[in-house]
Amino acid sequence: MMNLLKIRNSKLLILLSLTVLIGFSACRSRSYLYDSPEVQATRDDRLIAPPGMVYIPSGTILFQGSLDSSSNVGKPVSISAFFIDQTEVTNKQYRAFVTWVADSIAVTDYLKDDKFFMEAAGEQVGQRRINWKAVNKISPIWKSNDPLILERIAPIINNRGGDRALNPELIKYSFSYLQSKQNQKRSYVTESVSVMPVEDIWSKDFPNSQMTTLDANYFFHPSFDYYPVVGVTWKQARAFTDWRGKDMAATILNHSYLKGYKLSLSLPTEAQWQYAASGKLNPQDSIAGYHMTFKEKKEKQKLAVNFKQGEGDYSRDGATFTLPVKSYTPNAFGVYNMAGNVSEWTLDAYSPSAAVFVNDLNPVLLYDADPSDSDVLKRKVIRGGSWKDNGEQLNTETRNYSVEYEPHSYIGFRCVLSAFEVPNTQTKTRKF
Repeated sequence: MMNLLKIRNSKLLILLSLTVLIGFSACRSRSYLYDSPEVQATRDDRLIAPPGMVYIPSGTILFQGSLDSSSNVGKPVSISAFFIDQTEVTNKQYRAFVTWVADSIAVTDYLKDDKFFMEAAGEQVGQRRINWKAVNKISPIWKSNDPLILERIAPIINNRGGDRALNPELIKYSFSYLQSKQNQKRSYVTESVSVMPVEDIWSKDFPNSQMTTLDANYFFHPSFDYYPVVGVTWKQARAFTDWRGKDMAATILNHSYLKGYKLSLSLPTEAQWQYAASGKLNPQDSIAGYHMTFKEKKEKQKLAVNFKQGEGDYSRDGATFTLPVKSYTPNAFGVYNMAGNVSEWTLDAYSPSAAVFVNDLNPVLLYDADPSDSDVLKRKVIRGGSWKDNGEQLNTETRNYSVEYEPHSYIGFRCVLSAFEVPNTQTKTRKF
């Protein structure tokens, strides 16, 4: 009996020992959950930006929320880190978007050849992915010299004065977004937007001027590849950001340290634009300050902003109209032409008193108007002044607006991409 009791106690002791060992082992295997690393400062406080963009660290500005920048109506707001395009979107970049849309429609709606799709024959066309390697061999399809192809895609082509052109009514891009209407319930909507810019926008903006050469050449001729695209509405600019964001996620971001993050590309908010335009410059370095010193400098020191210097004086800065997007010198952030060249669409709806009711953290005023709404509800903020504006319109705080469906020869845009803050010397872990 005693021997049997000893055996049972021994087994119990072994079982308890195993339980304790397993418990310690489990604790060790999950100890990583509590092993937080110390914070180390990054070398330059900046993230590597995607091609064509620069990193803007978080910061604070006096957000100007009135039409008159001299009224001092504003409030301090903070903007978290983001990437922004170094330059305005160029004709070459926007043409790539138009070509992609036109090729997609030509393949899916008119050609429908199996060789242009990834999936096997017999699947529904709407569910088949385009084989872009095959498409790119004949892209842009609408410029093809194959009479059989041209015959099949005839509806998307217009004959304009003997020249071949795309039919803007059929070249549309569909995208979904979260519709915003102040405090009303937000919901996702899908919209199809015609993507062709208005090529004769120069003559429409300046009807009593000789602008036919710009109308005929500005968007498509390769000599204007690196000039800012114009004649684009606010919705067309948003459509481009949606397309570029998807293209970037599938290509560039998928092969960088940003892979796996859910990042959104969009037009800059008004506050983001103002902060990026400020470029950490001292207050005395405002555009108004530059304008004053221009008159005092020697003739060999040329103007460094593309704007209208006075009545009828457009060319003293080196160009009568727009300039290539990397003209002049970038600001301290590395961003070009935030003043002059073209004014730029922002994401915000326009209100003359926006600063009163927007948040003091990443402020933005969103309102997606219905087609039946009045033009007052369709006004969007534009910033930066342009080649046809005088000096007072170029201040980083100056704000203006245009109706979202109205393109102009003096309005372009650039894109922003959400980003993250990086640890710096202020946040690094220190000894007590």
